[in-house]
Amino acid sequence: MTRTRYPGPVTEAKVHPHRLVEQGFATDEVLAGVLDRYPAELFDINLYDYDDAGQVSLRTGARGRLNGEDLLAAIQQGRLWVNLRGVEAAWPQLWAAAMADFGTIQATYPGMRAVTNAGQLILSSPAARVPYHFDAAGVVLFHLRGRKRLFVYPGDEAHLAEADMENVVTRQTTEELPYSLAFEPDAQVVDLEPGQALTWPLYAPHRVENLDRFCVSLSMDYQTWPSRWRNGALYTNAVLRRVGARPRHTDAMPVPELAARWAASLALKRAGALKSRIANFERDFEPQVGAADGAGALR
Repeated sequence: MTRTRYPGPVTEAKVHPHRLVEQGFATDEVLAGVLDRYPAELFDINLYDYDDAGQVSLRTGARGRLNGEDLLAAIQQGRLWVNLRGVEAAWPQLWAAAMADFGTIQATYPGMRAVTNAGQLILSSPAARVPYHFDAAGVVLFHLRGRKRLFVYPGDEAHLAEADMENVVTRQTTEELPYSLAFEPDAQVVDLEPGQALTWPLYAPHRVENLDRFCVSLSMDYQTWPSRWRNGALYTNAVLRRVGARPRHTDAMPVPELAARWAASLALKRAGALKSRIANFERDFEPQVGAADGAGALR
């Protein structure tokens, strides 16, 4: 089975070693200190609920007023998925170590040349799961603590419709995608242990399950020039679709056409062609020690 219709050096999910665990970044003491000082505006706190068909509903939370030690305890006992964005600026020591390992991993893929990198630290509860989604960038997932299972699916039109990709790139929807249980036989399944990093093809849909342990991971996004061109083409196609056009899929476009649509997207963004629909989620809980799922009422 072809794992992706998008050209790129990564063609399937693959595990690589990394050295972040041995440098002590994922201990309770260190994490509690990080949570104490991390800027509140860089927290994303999510709680996902699933029905029997695997369809998801999302609740979002606020940082709240817990100190770092208690916030860590609430995450460790519940079903919370906490993303600390902007690691590259907010935790430079971790970022420098991760970038060194990224350089080693990148060197295993001839032709991969990242032009930008960004990261988020993920602290997730033992029973947490992340729904079927895709990232509009390449990703290296550095796993530091706990056990995590990833399901990586083919990036073809059946599993990843470009119209849905356009909605994510233009921030009309969150990263979650339409999902069917029928996709499961097509998944490449990988269990991650501390000290392992996972790469997968650009845009490949995936979902995540924690295996009954508190988990810590660093998700590093990277953009190459080909991925930037394609994201820009997706944005331009979304605008064209809104005015009644029927743009062809980006995988049918040669590089000059992708680059031209990327250039057009810059002008369209400056003009405010599409306003984000997900800029302001209503938050309905905050972490609380002892509360069901680790989520208590907003105070």
